[in-house]
Amino acid sequence: MPEIYGNVSGLGPQAHHTLERIYRRRVPADRITTPELVKSLAEASRETKRQVGALVHRSGAVEYVVVGTATGLMLPDIGRLRAAEGRFRALRLVHTHLYGEPLSRDDLTDLTRLRLDLVAAIVLDEEGEPRWQSWAYNVPAAQDELPYRITGPSPYGQPEPHFAELIASLEQEFARRGRTREVAKDGRAILVHVGSRRTQGAAERARSGLAELQALARTAGVEIADTVVQLRDQVDAKFVLGRGKLEEVILRAIDLDAETLIFDQELSPSQASGIAAHTDLKVLDRTQLILDIFAQHAQSSDGKLQVELAQLKYALPRLGTRDDSLSRLTGGIGGRGPGETKLEIGRRRARDRVTRLERELKQLSKKRNEQRRRRVSSNVPVVALVGYTNAGKSTLLNALTGAGVLAEDKLFATLDTRARRLRLPTGEFVVLTDTVGFIRDMPKDLFAAFRATFEEIADADLLLEVVDGSSGEREDHVETTERLLEKLELDRIPRLRVYSKADLIPADERYRLEHEARSTTFSAVDKASAQALLGRLAEILPGTSRRAPEPEAVAEAT
Repeated sequence: MPEIYGNVSGLGPQAHHTLERIYRRRVPADRITTPELVKSLAEASRETKRQVGALVHRSGAVEYVVVGTATGLMLPDIGRLRAAEGRFRALRLVHTHLYGEPLSRDDLTDLTRLRLDLVAAIVLDEEGEPRWQSWAYNVPAAQDELPYRITGPSPYGQPEPHFAELIASLEQEFARRGRTREVAKDGRAILVHVGSRRTQGAAERARSGLAELQALARTAGVEIADTVVQLRDQVDAKFVLGRGKLEEVILRAIDLDAETLIFDQELSPSQASGIAAHTDLKVLDRTQLILDIFAQHAQSSDGKLQVELAQLKYALPRLGTRDDSLSRLTGGIGGRGPGETKLEIGRRRARDRVTRLERELKQLSKKRNEQRRRRVSSNVPVVALVGYTNAGKSTLLNALTGAGVLAEDKLFATLDTRARRLRLPTGEFVVLTDTVGFIRDMPKDLFAAFRATFEEIADADLLLEVVDGSSGEREDHVETTERLLEKLELDRIPRLRVYSKADLIPADERYRLEHEARSTTFSAVDKASAQALLGRLAEILPGTSRRAPEPEAVAEAT
């Protein structure tokens, strides 16, 4: 017996029989619908006093018959968010409206979200006879344009377009647009920031938060399709965004062919799984994005162990939820790293793995402590580079020592501690170390995993706090660095602030920064600034006797 979907409660045998007969109808390839199908739908609506719809395949067969309420229709599960790229679902919805209403928001959401070929509404009069008709179909749209086109309402029986030719031309247009667009290696994503409008400076926080999230996404290899900001009195407990806004985001994702939502905050396990289930999109939060970047950039054995430990600690409370973003089958952004084969294991095995990783990291910490002890015993001062990520620390290390370490315009390009010998103008030597950068709201599991690496600078005689002098977020970066140094109990170490990228700072502003107490400026394109900085180091560091550090004492730390 054919299955009837939707709101079937309270329907009698005669109504069921009328609904089942709809499955017998066939629609030619050139037609949106036929008088016979419309007649059957109208008859079923008269008997049930409810909207009735048919999902018709391009072959002409009715695949689903659905009953709704008097004002709406809930479609059955017909698959994931989108069909093959550039193609529609090969299903069109033809359904009745009882009160003269046009195509509803739900109709248009189903059209775009489910990638239906077309949605047609047959408006019935008071006697239940067809009076008006309207339909809508998906179209390629530029930003701020509607991703669909509506025809009608017009009197029922008016000429229809050739259905098969219309859909074929639309699919060709979508496919052509897809071929001409370059896609990043990890696909396209929409970035989302949700904040409280009651917070002072909420708009500014949203702007700076999104700017940093964009930088993180680009570093991870994601193409940014769009950004969304919503300021609310209260963050929605289930979906973070308001439901209406979330539906807009779904439509936008479909139109832009984006498969990922990245939120500028940490999502609870229930929020992540709830949003993923509602949208059929991959859902990541800021923590996962940072973890993914660390997974891509970790090179040393202890760096890889630290990333895996942070991944497992993040994943543990989420292993009991349905979270597509944690599935290793999906791959790509948020789905890689040293721990990628470990995230699907059970809770008990995951906890055992965490214990083992923590034990291994303690052993590596002991090794680093021995290296630090050797450097201290060599009576050579240690200068540590600290600061916000992408502030220019590795560039400064290269400029002063010729180290040739990776220096990219990306966040967290450096994860592993590096140490190099540096000769001052006086002929004395120091050891210059470069460590992982700081970032606001650093994920707590990541901070805990890398704490031992941060503590590498505990025995430093001087901290070079590198600040991107050209950044509009300069003061926030300084504040974040200060908080993290206090948290690590490193704020008592003498410090020299270096404003990098000085060639991008206006002259008057640069003059002011150079005359701040315990600060200077530096530009990688100005060799004189490197010499001036070396002179400042020679002035600040105590002029006691120095000898060149043993090469192996430095090499082991690199």
